[in-house]
Amino acid sequence: MSNPTIKRLYIAIILTLLVVFTAGCSENNSDIDEIGKWVIVDAGLPSALISIWGSSVDDMWVVGADSGDGIGPMVLHRDKGKWSRINTGRTGDLWWVFGFDEGPIFMGGENGMILRQEGDVMKLMETPGRATVFGIWGTSPNDLWAVGGNVIDGGFVWRYTGDKWFELAQLPENIKTNHSMFKVWGKDSNDVWIIGTGGVILNYKNGTLLDQSGITNRTLFTIHGNSDIAITVGGSGEEGKILEYQDNAWKEISLKETPHIIGIRVEEQTGYAVGIRGTVLKRDNNRWHKVNTGIDLSEAFHSVWIDSEGGVWAVGGKVLAPPLVDGVMIYRAP
Repeated sequence: MSNPTIKRLYIAIILTLLVVFTAGCSENNSDIDEIGKWVIVDAGLPSALISIWGSSVDDMWVVGADSGDGIGPMVLHRDKGKWSRINTGRTGDLWWVFGFDEGPIFMGGENGMILRQEGDVMKLMETPGRATVFGIWGTSPNDLWAVGGNVIDGGFVWRYTGDKWFELAQLPENIKTNHSMFKVWGKDSNDVWIIGTGGVILNYKNGTLLDQSGITNRTLFTIHGNSDIAITVGGSGEEGKILEYQDNAWKEISLKETPHIIGIRVEEQTGYAVGIRGTVLKRDNNRWHKVNTGIDLSEAFHSVWIDSEGGVWAVGGKVLAPPLVDGVMIYRAP
């Protein structure tokens, strides 16, 4: 399948989430007014910004679409308070960035692309497939997971244990054929979660891959958590979806008048989620609240990060239809 087709299919999944899904679950209605606390860091960039990660407030990475300007996919690095663009020497959109405090940094994207950045050296890793890499996570540079797929035609789960990337043989054939995996996250190497299209939820537990799908049939875009809870987000149309896993059970949370959600980041005491039309949500005292940022945006936020000082960063752009342009980044100081 061609790269443009893969991109269109991914975007089609988002666009077709226009059916309102009403769920019987806990409802959080209150807003948090944070007008004046959020600022636009940058906007109108030639490429949509798709993922953000950092080891500290002075070591942050953002990746995004390839605008065709000859420099490759958008990769931004923040060092000592200043953002600069990195030339990867590659082409194609990048969909995820993940790394370790002391390095290296990993970036995943089109054509099975996984880039490894360490120091000033960026290398293209050999992978077992050509489908788009939508998510990367791991416990160490030699214990990594990567997930993705062709959105509709099938998906994959890859592992890296220090030698090479290889396919996870335990992935059920019906899921491999009919779904794509969008993100992966875990508490440790023996408790890893994978989510994707059609409400796919997989849990790799002590060497066994367990299928926990069926909580919803809606696409789930991102999963993250802390030592106590795992949270995955998605949605359909004008109703965002949040599923929380705690005490060995999934619970569905519904937010009134909140469109579908794409990105999430969770710390021990708080969490933020972001979505279409500049939506920002905050988790406080185990409840979700809509945040009034005071910034009027039509773009969708695709990813959110909480830095080492407690500042919050959200990135996105026009990710609902090609071309993937008008990158935007906003920030809230601690």
